[in-house]
Amino acid sequence: MEKYRQSIAGFVKRKVEDEGVVEELTNDILMAAYGAKKNFRGESEEFSWICGIAKHKVVDYYRKKKIKTILFSVNPAFEEIADKSLMPERDVLKEELKNEIRKTFRELSAGYGKILRLKYLEGYKTKTIAKILKTTVKAIESRLRRAKFQFRGIWNYDRKAVAEYISARGTNRGKTGV
Repeated sequence: MEKYRQSIAGFVKRKVEDEGVVEELTNDILMAAYGAKKNFRGESEEFSWICGIAKHKVVDYYRKKKIKTILFSVNPAFEEIADKSLMPERDVLKEELKNEIRKTFRELSAGYGKILRLKYLEGYKTKTIAKILKTTVKAIESRLRRAKFQFRGIWNYDRKAVAEYISARGTNRGKTGV
């Protein structure tokens, strides 16, 4: 999948202007393709198949962005109302999410944990991280890709949530007879 990184990034750049979003979408696309590789039937070129995944990811990105824009442009107070009404649940979920992130960070290789902390928790730019770690920007970009890949491999929160959802639905079906 890595051999398609630049081509997929170029594909996404033609559709999305924000460089940070391009990088994130490219990573998401390649991870999705890697995860779904067993479903690739060879009915098209592998790159075409990955471009299909990319199209869906870009559409999802704009769909989510549009929903937020519409909701909050209709009445900016909606954002405040949503924040206040979801405060207790949001705080519990936020704390649970933080705990899962901490747990995942503990399982990362030390170097990967440090670089992800600098980038995403402390908010440093890649160039600044390169100066801090006394290396090149390209080396940092490469380490960040590998670190994110390792993080996603260890990350358990989404899988746990899906398992709980499926379990709850199975229980509900039995009770309702549906």
